[in-house]
Amino acid sequence: MNSQRRLLLKGSCATAALGTALAAGLITPRHVMAANLSSAFSAASVEDVINNMFAGQTRLTSSQVQIKAPDIAENGAVVPVTVETDLADVETITLLVNNNATPLVASYTFSADAEPYVSTRIKMGKTSGVEAIVKAGGKLYTASKEVKVTIGGCGG
Repeated sequence: MNSQRRLLLKGSCATAALGTALAAGLITPRHVMAANLSSAFSAASVEDVINNMFAGQTRLTSSQVQIKAPDIAENGAVVPVTVETDLADVETITLLVNNNATPLVASYTFSADAEPYVSTRIKMGKTSGVEAIVKAGGKLYTASKEVKVTIGGCGG
């Protein structure tokens, strides 16, 4: 019984010390913190997003980037999109919807050992092109697909 009490006290003290260090900002989980992309998410056009995120780099159309999305989305609130590539040294995969009020939908950062594959559901307000931008080896590669939306998902 006495050993359980000591174990509980040690665990409580360690948890309190860790909580205090986290609250004071002495320990931050940098590997799980999201990048601050507020200026890119508030951009009104695809070109503004490219300038904010990639310093205006040129995008090269590539058959090595595959984007899968439905030809017709009956509900723009939940449009399934999958992006994959066999390019080497993939750093990021970014999804853009040209005719949305905010074109930047998502941006994923990959470690060197991660498989460059993303599957998600996005919102689309109206018929538009969905563009996937893959940053690999310092260059931007892109693929796009036109998706026809019958019921808008962004308030329309």
